[in-house]
Amino acid sequence: MSELELRDMIAATPLAVNLSLEDCAELAKVAVVRDLKDGEPLIHEGEVDNALHVVIEGTLAVTKHTGGGEWITLHILKAGDMAGELGFLDGMEHTATLRSVCDSRVFSLERESLESLLEAHPRLVYEVMRNVVREVHSIVGRMNTQYVELTNYITKQHGRY
Repeated sequence: MSELELRDMIAATPLAVNLSLEDCAELAKVAVVRDLKDGEPLIHEGEVDNALHVVIEGTLAVTKHTGGGEWITLHILKAGDMAGELGFLDGMEHTATLRSVCDSRVFSLERESLESLLEAHPRLVYEVMRNVVREVHSIVGRMNTQYVELTNYITKQHGRY
């Protein structure tokens, strides 16, 4: 894949909100494209991975080990969705496993690679980090809504169930 193709793919994702094509070209220089086969893991629960991943094609399942050899699917990521945001930000262990549901393609951005752009392109780094935080904010909002709906269902309140 050429840098121009990767630039255009990056520009079409939520990671590129408020970024120019020139900014996306700078990101394309440090991003890595990965092809995943059906069932191949991208991130393992309990491991540290300082990379931010964005789905370009295909789908990834966010899964959690429940014990006894069983896994539960928490969410499905599709093209344009980000993955690994918190590990990218804080360097802590991942709390879930991401596995390709079909042949998929992602681009990955290592935190150190983004930081290498800081001196020459501080606004670019700021905007990327701002977009990552926006994505995390969206995820927390969705989880809050799901929690309220689950609580209402369990307690049979508010007449919706």
